[in-house]
Amino acid sequence: MRPKRPSIDSVTTINEDGSRYMVHPAGVRGFWTRTRRIFGYLALAAFVLLPLVPVGGHPAVFLDIAGRKFHLFGLTLMFQDLWLLFFLITGLGFTLFLVTAIIGRVWCGWLCPQTLFLDHVVRRIERVIEGDAPVRRQLDSAPWTAGKIFKRALKHALFFLFAALVAHVFLSYFVSVPGLWGMMHASPLANWHLFLFVFGMAAALYFDFAWFREQFCIVLCPYGRLQSALIDDHSIVVGYDEKRGEPRGKAGTTTGDCIDCRRCVQVCPTGIDIRQGLQMECIACEACIDACDEVMVRIGRKPGLVRHDSLNALAGKASRFLRPRLYLYLVFALLGASVFLFAATQVRPVLLYVSRLPGAPYIRADGIVRNNFLMRLGNKLSGEETFRVQVRAAQPGLESVGATQKPITLGPGEEIQEPIILTVPDEIFRGEFPVTVEIVNSAGTVVNRREIPFLGPFREGAFAQ
Repeated sequence: MRPKRPSIDSVTTINEDGSRYMVHPAGVRGFWTRTRRIFGYLALAAFVLLPLVPVGGHPAVFLDIAGRKFHLFGLTLMFQDLWLLFFLITGLGFTLFLVTAIIGRVWCGWLCPQTLFLDHVVRRIERVIEGDAPVRRQLDSAPWTAGKIFKRALKHALFFLFAALVAHVFLSYFVSVPGLWGMMHASPLANWHLFLFVFGMAAALYFDFAWFREQFCIVLCPYGRLQSALIDDHSIVVGYDEKRGEPRGKAGTTTGDCIDCRRCVQVCPTGIDIRQGLQMECIACEACIDACDEVMVRIGRKPGLVRHDSLNALAGKASRFLRPRLYLYLVFALLGASVFLFAATQVRPVLLYVSRLPGAPYIRADGIVRNNFLMRLGNKLSGEETFRVQVRAAQPGLESVGATQKPITLGPGEEIQEPIILTVPDEIFRGEFPVTVEIVNSAGTVVNRREIPFLGPFREGAFAQ
């Protein structure tokens, strides 16, 4: 089966009748392929290790939904702190916009999980079992023999095994590695909902690895379409130098440098021809750069016919790096990151909420004015800690009972609710005043505080100062 010729007017991976055309990218060597592969393996290693490596007593990333806590590189956020993630996500989003406006779709080619899994694991498994692109195309059209059945069965078994591994690692971000290990040794019925989740995710990933592949980038992923709004003629992209390459001809002639060997097309994972210009399907994987440079060196011509450059530079026009949109993206990225970092430094290691108990705002009886509160205290630390609750106010005669009368010991992530009863003698009460509730740890340091109003009957002259 001969490879399909790409067209700028239609998607290469879909035939004219709407059926799927399976792209088999050829193997390629070169600086960008080698560098991207090293970077990809480091990214995959980070994906596996982040739930394993402890930071501050917890995994580096542990999204403990059941415990209502998120642990991010030593920072523990309770559900009440999750508003901080808005600024983190905003900063990361505009950083991606900034990077895309500068150097194009580098996220897709270097860091996107779809690309990492496909290029650095799935396609390498396929290449080892079935051979390079021409051999795989021949195998597609070959009759079903015992050899073909064995290769296909082995390949798909490894695809599903890898998909299941990815699904289990992903789940470990939410249940921790020890929790996952315990679930794996228990009956599937004990955690049937998580078992179904992992099985469903593994099935979806297997479908993607075995068949859908680059269709995800072309059909489902919105980033490919978003790049048209982020990239301009000054952005650095993967492009073909048409002025140097055209007209195409055989090596040794006086035509352009492109000898129409179609090597750049054969190595493209999305099946496009980069010589037709920048296209939505291009994921900036640089395979075509390495393939073309290899051919240029072989025939004694200068590399760089396909290279990183702006569309203006490729057309022989002036290109500039600094543009107004870059300043805008940079400001929003720094704003989001700065607000997140500042707010994260204000997150206390102890959760403290004090609310007034339902009913009357105050009680006046037996010569005292009484306010009833409910304190919610939570330990965000990675170890057990003992706390004391103390109250302070400028009002003389303030007394407290309940949580303030005993030390409170909490394990990591543990929360309790305790009452705080505040009283003031009626004869010296002069009107509403603030009360500060403080939490003191075992070292004697105040780790959190809240201010609450003490209410009572209005006294004439209470606000006269």
